[in-house]
Amino acid sequence: MHLRPGTKEDLDDICLLIEKAVERMTDHGIYQWDELYPTRKDFSDDIDSNTLYAAIEDDMIVAICVISRECEEEYHMCRWDNPDESSCVLHRFCVSPDHQNRGIGSLVLSLIEEQALSMGYTSVRLDVFSGNRYALKLYEKNGYEKRGHAIWRKGLFFIMEKTLSPQTRSGADREKVHVCAY
Repeated sequence: MHLRPGTKEDLDDICLLIEKAVERMTDHGIYQWDELYPTRKDFSDDIDSNTLYAAIEDDMIVAICVISRECEEEYHMCRWDNPDESSCVLHRFCVSPDHQNRGIGSLVLSLIEEQALSMGYTSVRLDVFSGNRYALKLYEKNGYEKRGHAIWRKGLFFIMEKTLSPQTRSGADREKVHVCAY
């Protein structure tokens, strides 16, 4: 598996992945994403700003995310362990429902963290919908800690952070994972 920048050619696959994810979340009573967010335009803009990444396995997009510095005002009210200038923000992280429950989320998070380190960041920040117990469990399991909260259109979101440190991967993991820079 590897992480690479998203392209305009990926848009149809990304939108299909998101459509399936929204359907799966709705089936589980998670009403986080809808027709208002995220949209094709959001992903197109992410690609234009070189912030969208696609996790690829067997020539298929299995997950997507955005790594940027943009954040909502509520982020500025949190108690962070790391300075703003050394932190990036993870947005729109989504694992394809066709690839869930296989450890892909944790693996892609490690790819995202490696990409962030390669970009010079020492921490990753994100927000997670309080009603998405699966995402919250994934982030907590992978070392993300709550630093604050916000109330947005869909309700309560926890704002989280993880301090990054370069880690040596095992030989087996090194063969499975590759991060591609711009």
